[in-house]
Amino acid sequence: MLDTEQSVLTEDFLFPSGSTTLSARLYRPITEPETVVVLNSATGVPRDYYRHFARWLAAERGMACLTYDYRDFGHSLTGGMKDARATMADWALIDMPAARAEMRRRYPDAQQWTIGHSIGAMLGPVQPDIDLIDRMISVCSGLVTLSDHPWPYRGLAAVFWYGHAPLLVKALGYLPGKAIGFGADLPASVYWQWRKWCTAPLGYVPEIGQNLPETRWDGSGTPVDLFTFEDDQMVPPEAVWRLADLYGAEAKRHLLRSDDFGLPEIGHIGAFARRNAAVWPRLIA
Repeated sequence: MLDTEQSVLTEDFLFPSGSTTLSARLYRPITEPETVVVLNSATGVPRDYYRHFARWLAAERGMACLTYDYRDFGHSLTGGMKDARATMADWALIDMPAARAEMRRRYPDAQQWTIGHSIGAMLGPVQPDIDLIDRMISVCSGLVTLSDHPWPYRGLAAVFWYGHAPLLVKALGYLPGKAIGFGADLPASVYWQWRKWCTAPLGYVPEIGQNLPETRWDGSGTPVDLFTFEDDQMVPPEAVWRLADLYGAEAKRHLLRSDDFGLPEIGHIGAFARRNAAVWPRLIA
């Protein structure tokens, strides 16, 4: 399908990821791209949220951009949410590499970039295909724990991890995100792993080499840029720098402020909102 307004081709399709298939939408320019992007979503954020950014990459930067939903979520959910068994580790260790493999299959001669939003880059240091990535761009991704959040947001996070949310997950068999204002329903197994990592002082780090693979990023030669926003209360800068340490000494750290772009706020989700398009060139510079 051709987006005639911005001369962008879009294609909806399924691609394999382990024992399942994932639902994707590809945005690509008319000309053959020299650089292609896999965009890994934040937790609970459907692929279509990134459509304006993906279309901009294709129309204004000549890059093909793959957006997709992780297993048991969004367009990739094939059964009932309470029957879903996906974990965050499945998303990071199976689905994200599968998306990159799909783009390498389609564009074997192009530069392969990954842009990860929140969970989309959080487990990058332990992923299996690091050597096949030409550039990683991490946006608002970090090893966050409860004490990182400023007040009063910390109180809201405490309720989400210790209040009504876990009770509802136990009662219903999934997180009813839409009902409680989170924005999207999630599998129980995703919620419990997310809760475990976000309430532990070191996040998933103690599981490296046990339940998770060893880190291989430091010394791999794969460049990574970590972007954080001063007004991100969900994953504040100190949590992002903690992840940067895991990526290694060569990781580049970027602290951005909404005032730098003439914007009133950006926060955790806003970097990819169309109203904040002024930020986009900085993320891929």
